[in-house]
Amino acid sequence: MNFQSLENSDAQISNDWKFRAWMTVALLWPVALLNYLDRQMLATMGLSIKLDIVELQSAENYGRLMAIFLWVYAFCSPISGMIADRLNRKWLIVFSLGVWSAVTLAMGRVHDFHTLYWLRGVMGISEAFYIPAGLSLIADFHRGPTRSLAVGIHMSGIYMGQALGGVGGWVAQDISWRAAFAGCGVIGVAYAIVLAIFLREKVGQTAGLPAFGQADQRSAPHPAAGVQWLGFVILLLCFCLPSLPGWAVKNWMPTLLQDRFMLDQKYSGLWATMTTASASFFGVLVGGRLSDIFSQRSVRGRTWASGAGLLLTVPALVGIGLAPAFSVVVICAALYGFGFGMFDANNMPILCQIAPPKFRATGYGLMNFAGITAGALITPYLGKLKDHGVPLAIGFAICAIPSIIAAVLMFVLRPTDRDRGSTITT
Repeated sequence: MNFQSLENSDAQISNDWKFRAWMTVALLWPVALLNYLDRQMLATMGLSIKLDIVELQSAENYGRLMAIFLWVYAFCSPISGMIADRLNRKWLIVFSLGVWSAVTLAMGRVHDFHTLYWLRGVMGISEAFYIPAGLSLIADFHRGPTRSLAVGIHMSGIYMGQALGGVGGWVAQDISWRAAFAGCGVIGVAYAIVLAIFLREKVGQTAGLPAFGQADQRSAPHPAAGVQWLGFVILLLCFCLPSLPGWAVKNWMPTLLQDRFMLDQKYSGLWATMTTASASFFGVLVGGRLSDIFSQRSVRGRTWASGAGLLLTVPALVGIGLAPAFSVVVICAALYGFGFGMFDANNMPILCQIAPPKFRATGYGLMNFAGITAGALITPYLGKLKDHGVPLAIGFAICAIPSIIAAVLMFVLRPTDRDRGSTITT
């Protein structure tokens, strides 16, 4: 009887753990969507905003406006990661969502370049607090063969946000760009209240985790103790290099389609975001599932899935830049999105193989710093080249070079553990 009761109790704990684990993914999915929707709309509503704010008619100024977000986001990411490793991640996420949503709402009321520029910077600060905290929270809940799939489902919210960013161009052209910002801002502020009520921190005592809703009070070693440092440096490079073409696609793809195929704002934004983001939506799901399967067969399974995704982006980038027909460019954009999604689903799971839990938000913050810095450099640079007569198409094709270097490095990466765990391993 006692043994039966213990088995029933263990089963109940397991079921509660699974429910909380997947509920966390479900609650954070809309946050991921809004995180990218609110930042992506600027790239797809450019033509409408330029009619009201004339300084943005310079491609270099437009690039600067997108780059200020990236610079601030980059420098805040390591700080936000360190904070997330030490404080309650639930309230960091609620704070982050509430502030950037309020900023999005305010951007709809701006009438000059400088105010919009500084609001974009504040958005970078507030959004930087979300991704490291959200991904490390999901990784703590999903400690076994569901980790990459859980991260992939969460990342699919990011790509859905990018896809819906294309709708922003439609709303801006047919209604108002101010209405698009205002609508998203109100939704985000309301959802922050929902998270404050329903989101929880860590669950259960399994694997040394604290009880429901409690902060981690263990006397743990220094957060960086036990990190496989060579592996982390390689992963950092693997994250940084694909970010060059990644941000080029996010920020300049609508303009490239306008220049090459004379599309208007509505359709350039929809084709640019819906094609790549929809393909990435499936890429993170497929890449996450394949990674979980491969990881059961080999400790390098997740790096194989990630490296395969990076290889797919190489011919895709060349095609986006140089393919003569619009239909071929669309196919290449979809291939790029799918491959990047496979890669993106596995960054946090691979980090979990080379870093203990108390370094993961910090580690991902450092990765974000490297990746976003790359984006902050490439975005205004492509705008400057465009102003000086160099087509965006050439820049896109050249961006295939860092992608292939990253693919090679990913296959070189050799993690020694399936989960680095909370103890120091060698």
